[in-house]
Amino acid sequence: MFARPFFEDKARAFWMLQAAGWSGYLILRSVSTLSNGFSLQLIVPVIIESIVGYCITLLLSTLYGLYRGFPRITGALLSIFTLAAATFLYSVLDAFSFSFMRDAAPGVNLTLLLGTVFLNFTVLAGWSALYFGINFYLIVEEQIDQMEHLETQASSAQLAMLRYQLNPHFLFNTLNSISTLVLLKQTERANAMLSRLASFLRYTLANEPTAHVTIAQEVETLKLYLEIEKMRFEDRLRPKFEIDSAVEKARLPSLLLQPLVENAIKYAVTPKEDGAEICVTARLAGERVQIGVSDTGPGLQGTTNRPSLSTGVGIANIRERLAQAYGTDHRFTVRAMPLGGFGVEIEFPFQLE
Repeated sequence: MFARPFFEDKARAFWMLQAAGWSGYLILRSVSTLSNGFSLQLIVPVIIESIVGYCITLLLSTLYGLYRGFPRITGALLSIFTLAAATFLYSVLDAFSFSFMRDAAPGVNLTLLLGTVFLNFTVLAGWSALYFGINFYLIVEEQIDQMEHLETQASSAQLAMLRYQLNPHFLFNTLNSISTLVLLKQTERANAMLSRLASFLRYTLANEPTAHVTIAQEVETLKLYLEIEKMRFEDRLRPKFEIDSAVEKARLPSLLLQPLVENAIKYAVTPKEDGAEICVTARLAGERVQIGVSDTGPGLQGTTNRPSLSTGVGIANIRERLAQAYGTDHRFTVRAMPLGGFGVEIEFPFQLE
């Protein structure tokens, strides 16, 4: 296959191939002719033949390019007719040049014409095959590039949609809490929650929805979020972080862990009078990152819909985002913890970019 950078400038590539091809043809024909001894009467027609062929193929390239805008069958028939006409013209000029150098009375006779037709047709047909083959290759490459670009755009749009699904859900819960504090005339706590909400939104909106962030940045985002929730649950919410320093620079989709923590608050902290502990862990296992989010809540007992948020976007959202980011090269499992509670484990390749 041709190296793609060579064809980035199609006009330059054409002239280079045209010059190289006909130069090679001239050398081969000259060597073949001179193998029986040097003769000016033999070498001059070969030079003329190469120059004429070069010019005729330039005309062919223009006509073939014009035919590409026609319907497929029409273009094919016109190309065949043009090739036949070009072969005839090439043969006539070729035969005349040979007779001019060889005969006292130059002219084109049937025997000489038929002798040049086969060679000239082979040359022009081979040139035409290369022309159409290279153009077909370039068209396919362009379509592949367009498909990859469209797939990237679609993937980015889907990732953005998945990220934006989280914001309305979180904002609804937080604003509802602020509204409750206002109704209870706890203005200082309401102002504090609004201030922390602003900090959280400023932090999260600074990143593109399709961007990847470091685990250290993701943990900082979680801490901002938990500061807001701490205003609601106070000592009932007990967060714990165990982050291995070796994975702090590893990258993952932004806000990937926030819905897991939100899920734990909803199903572990809210239903228990004494609340629950939520533990976020991250460690390096060979060339892979392992992240866990677990709680000390009631687990799966009496909660058949535990793995989803109330809006139904939690676990499904995370599965989709992991699939978009890592394909099949990831692991996502949910399970009941041995000592009670609920846990989610995520594993994906260690990446710095």
